[in-house]
Amino acid sequence: MKDIDRALADISDIRNQLAAGTMFRGLGPAVMALSGALAGIAAISQTLWPDRFAADPTTYVLTWLVTAAVAACLISAEVYARSHRHHGGLADAIVLSAFEQFLPAGFAGLAITIVIWKFAPQALWTLPGLWQVFLALGIFAGARSLPRAVRWIGGWYFVTGFAVLMLASSSTTLSPWLMGLPFTIGQLALGGVLHFAYGEFHADKK
Repeated sequence: MKDIDRALADISDIRNQLAAGTMFRGLGPAVMALSGALAGIAAISQTLWPDRFAADPTTYVLTWLVTAAVAACLISAEVYARSHRHHGGLADAIVLSAFEQFLPAGFAGLAITIVIWKFAPQALWTLPGLWQVFLALGIFAGARSLPRAVRWIGGWYFVTGFAVLMLASSSTTLSPWLMGLPFTIGQLALGGVLHFAYGEFHADKK
């Protein structure tokens, strides 16, 4: 029985190693571009109807949290479908490996948001820049299982995050386009990077 348990453990380790070394193809280019479009729509809505979508810092943040939640649901559904289509029996292990890489940055971003919202609402103006920095860290953490060019997207969010913090610090106001512009450009660029990277992958398989 011990031999069987050891063999099963070895198989599990091999699966995990294969998952960690496999390029993750669960992120769909189209849904990434769509998430960029959602960011643009949110920024336009806050610009045209500020009383409804950006009346105060709380409303501003809620608008972007809802936008992020919608995008996350779309991305998650796409990840599930694409992973099982492209990775077969390794899909669950590969998705888990990718999730574990991104989780620390995502959890930190969520925790910082809750702390600032609850205990320092006067600092809500820092959230757009901080969200971009945490997204950059998440992308860098998961870059080893993604196409190499994705690192440029991480660099984009890292630079824009600190730029947004510097720009917002002068007035401590929440501008729709300090969120909308970086995320629209960044997500559209990410969709393009994934599209071309997966195309090269298919070419190599032929």
